[in-house]
Amino acid sequence: MVTGIIGRKVGMTQVFDADGTVHPATVIKAGPCVVVQAKTAQTDGYEAVQLGLVEPRPAKATRAMQGHFKRASVPPARVTREVRVAAGGDAVKAGDPVLVSIFADGERVDVIGTGRGKGFQGVVRRHHFGGGAATHGSMFHRAPGSIGASSFPSRVVKGMRAAGRMGGGRVTTLNLKVLRVDPDNHLLVVEGGVPGAPESVVIVRKAAALKKLKVAQVEKPKKAKK
Repeated sequence: MVTGIIGRKVGMTQVFDADGTVHPATVIKAGPCVVVQAKTAQTDGYEAVQLGLVEPRPAKATRAMQGHFKRASVPPARVTREVRVAAGGDAVKAGDPVLVSIFADGERVDVIGTGRGKGFQGVVRRHHFGGGAATHGSMFHRAPGSIGASSFPSRVVKGMRAAGRMGGGRVTTLNLKVLRVDPDNHLLVVEGGVPGAPESVVIVRKAAALKKLKVAQVEKPKKAKK
């Protein structure tokens, strides 16, 4: 059984429960997807599938990629990703559809995407440095300060926090709750925010490590003293 699907982030909204509780939520257009290639332990050393996102606009492909999609008897896809297959499930073959119905209300999922790029940032914003004094003629406000000793080791050690490009990396948000599943419109509504800008590509997979939810403990009534 396929454990994930490719989608695009639509945006954020609010979902209200029957008792009026409000949940910040993200809408994801998940799929439809098609299996382009099935990988097995015998041939590739692990169980996984390569998915292609089916989109209205036809995709252009190189001659090599055209042969790859033709072998699976599926149209070329602009976005392809690889997801794992759960052990013990039904065998998956090229050409099989993968829809948002693989998820259910209340299920926990992980969302993988590319975070928003923030450009070149200083140490205060990038690493939350406190900065120096703001008054009394101080010339040290948002500077990084010392980055190492001069005598020993006479070099900047690896991993020193400094200014640089911020954001734009791969981000995984774990254990988000599925609030709504709309198979007719291929929509998935998850609680909270997910990485990336609207229309960015994300991967939604079943939670790899389920977080144990804290159950409220009800105090037992104390016995009256005699």
